[in-house]
Amino acid sequence: MSAVAFNATPRALAEVAAIAARQGRPGARLRVAVEAGGCSGFQYKFDLEEAAPAEDDLLIADRVVVDAVSLDLLAGSELDWTDELIGAHFAVKNPQAVSGCGCGASFSLG
Repeated sequence: MSAVAFNATPRALAEVAAIAARQGRPGARLRVAVEAGGCSGFQYKFDLEEAAPAEDDLLIADRVVVDAVSLDLLAGSELDWTDELIGAHFAVKNPQAVSGCGCGASFSLG
């Protein structure tokens, strides 16, 4: 799979490493997935895991993993780390999303 399909900013990659280190799991990766649900139809899911990526997973900088099914819904997207008034969190900038909820955790496709 091409890394062009989904990207992670240096800030997001650094935060994954920092979170993993704080939890005493320095080799852990962030798995980004899309699931049905949320207030807009789909929702982003983030899990820190130590398991080896599956053969068809996209691996970015040995820190972020995306499964093939979710990658279809994330094509052209970028993972970032944002620190705003509502709190610090991972955020996905998804060009396929036509609408989303106020907190950015769920989205719908056109």
